[in-house]
Amino acid sequence: MDQKNLLVAIVLSLAILLGFEYFIGGPQRAQLAEEARQQEAAQQIDTAPSVGDAPSVPGGSPAEQNPLDQAVQGQGAGLDTEAALAQAPRVEIDTPTISGSLSLIGGRVDDIVLKNYRETIDDDSPLIRLLRPDPGMRPYYADFGWTSNTQNVALPQADSEWRLVEGEALRPGSSVTIEWDNGEGLIFRRHFEVDEHYLFTVTQEVQNDSGQALSLAPYGLISRSGTPETSGFFILHEGLIGVLDGKLVETSYSSIRDDRVDSHTTTGGWLGITDKYWMAALVPDQEETVTARFVHHAGGGIDKYQTDMVYGLSEVAPGQTFARTSRLFAGAKEVSVLDSYRDDLGIIKFDLAVDFGWFYFLTKPIFYVLHWLAAMIGNFGVAILILTVLIKLIFFPLANKSYRSMAKLRKLQPEMMKLRERFGDDRQRMNQEMMTLYRREGANPVAGCLPIVIQIPVFFALYKVLFVTIEMRHAPFFGWIQDLSAPDPTSIFNLFGLLPYSVPDLGMLAIFSIGVWPILMGISMYAQQLLNPQPPDPMQARIFMMLPVVFTFVLGSFPAGLVIYWTWNNILSVLQQYVIMRRAGVPIGRNATPAPATATSGGGKSSSAPPPTEPAAPATSSGSGSGKRRRRAKGKN
Repeated sequence: MDQKNLLVAIVLSLAILLGFEYFIGGPQRAQLAEEARQQEAAQQIDTAPSVGDAPSVPGGSPAEQNPLDQAVQGQGAGLDTEAALAQAPRVEIDTPTISGSLSLIGGRVDDIVLKNYRETIDDDSPLIRLLRPDPGMRPYYADFGWTSNTQNVALPQADSEWRLVEGEALRPGSSVTIEWDNGEGLIFRRHFEVDEHYLFTVTQEVQNDSGQALSLAPYGLISRSGTPETSGFFILHEGLIGVLDGKLVETSYSSIRDDRVDSHTTTGGWLGITDKYWMAALVPDQEETVTARFVHHAGGGIDKYQTDMVYGLSEVAPGQTFARTSRLFAGAKEVSVLDSYRDDLGIIKFDLAVDFGWFYFLTKPIFYVLHWLAAMIGNFGVAILILTVLIKLIFFPLANKSYRSMAKLRKLQPEMMKLRERFGDDRQRMNQEMMTLYRREGANPVAGCLPIVIQIPVFFALYKVLFVTIEMRHAPFFGWIQDLSAPDPTSIFNLFGLLPYSVPDLGMLAIFSIGVWPILMGISMYAQQLLNPQPPDPMQARIFMMLPVVFTFVLGSFPAGLVIYWTWNNILSVLQQYVIMRRAGVPIGRNATPAPATATSGGGKSSSAPPPTEPAAPATSSGSGSGKRRRRAKGKN
């Protein structure tokens, strides 16, 4: 087997993986987005249960249709956020991280603004609004309620007006309680608490003064109208998510549109709707068994998505008060916060809300190291540079061995070229002679692949950290890099900002709008290739020459932090390889011609490769000439 073909295969595989999203994934996403828009325009109200309906329970029936769903499609249409907020009396929510309100009409949490995050890096950019009541028929909210298998029981609905009976505003350490009386002997209360981050504790209580026993079950739901714009990357999940019965369940918007309903029975866990950086999720009592669902419904030309959970029916005797406590997460997916909820509150695998992917075992440690370094230094970009040095130190012995082997291969290139000239028509014989030469001189061609093989999982793990963690969002470096999670903003089309105009949106041609850091990465990659052994196959040599150019354009649209990592890693590799080659006495430069190889055998004697049995013919552009010369020599013998 030609070992250099293995190296080419590895490098090209990486290039294919990196380039797939830009050459194929992009057009596919555009096509899917257009199909989704056409589908949304064509959809009409059908007979499916409304997404606002209370979930059904075993042995029971669904609650009545949510009246607010009909109101939303009527009088609420076209309202902006402020007008929608003014339509109902509200209780203020105020913590160090969020602001907003809960509505006393329906008792739902439908107004959450994240104080620490803005839409862009501009200081005057609007704050991120996570939950909203009804701007333009696209409400996104969390609601709680009760369902029953007892007939003719008046239960709180979406248009029920609750009364504030305890507290004034919802703050850490300051709870509120709202109450609704059905007028038939049932009093329902919701007790809300909130911590300093993003977690609400909601205790639902029913007091039975009706004189008869009732079977009741509390539920919680998160409803989102309209399909949000997603990043569209196959390495990131955005949509419906949960840990149900101990297993991570991820359902995309398109999948649930096909399946309509996805139901699970789980003890503990959580479920919700996630964006790239934000999430709203329900957390049931971790000791209780609930029925959890992912639901889609198309009505009025609008896709509606819902995640809901319902506890089992409980018998509430006359004069008895029954309560059940659940939690609601509505905020940013900060890794340390999610970890604390997992560890302190026992929420099963809550940290999986951040899509660390298959390389979780590698991605999350890399994040922790980066986060720790950035906390000490104050700059995530510098933390990436230091992390790269640490990774190089960890793999230093292996990389040193690899680079020594590559230096030997470069020293052996004259002998390898002679073997190619002699046996160019007999590939099997040439490979056998090559392997004999490798064994005699102690060179290992596969060792040269190790730095690349090692770098691939680290590369993808760091890519995930830069792409999915909110801690990297809007994190500045130096100079023009003000967001390490975004591509380099400079462009070759305006001479990197020297020309007085901005670069327009080029669509799929944006891959050619490369910035300064991708160009530096390409230069560093080319410098590294100058130190590597030149492939004897001219085709392989041309492919290797093209790789820095290909990678420059492919990585041009990747997060700037990743390009900085790759560039710095190349520079360190070049320095390390340069020192090793100088110590080994190997000429440096693509056009340098190494002297015939000599090596020290195991017995300590100096040995050199034996000369060929016949003079090596000069290299020609065709193998037929050398074949004719060998046939003439054979005839003379």
